[in-house]
Amino acid sequence: MNVFSNSNITVTYDPCTCTNAERCAKELSNVFRQSVIPWIDLEGASTKKIIKQVKKCPSGALQFYIKQEVA
Repeated sequence: MNVFSNSNITVTYDPCTCTNAERCAKELSNVFRQSVIPWIDLEGASTKKIIKQVKKCPSGALQFYIKQEVA
C-alpha cells in the first residue's frame, strides 16, 4: 500500500488491486503522473477534483481520507 498526503487529504494506492485502467492518469494527469516519482502529486489539483477522480477508480485501488483538523 502506498500512501500520499497533503494538509487536506490522504490518498492510498494498492498496486495489487489496480487493474491499470489508467483512468486516473488520463483524466487528472497533474495529480496522477505516469512517468514521475512520486507518481501521485496531491498539490496538482484541488482536493475536490482529487476526490472526484479517486471515486472513479474502477478497481478501488485508490482510496481517500479527509484529514480532520485538531481543535
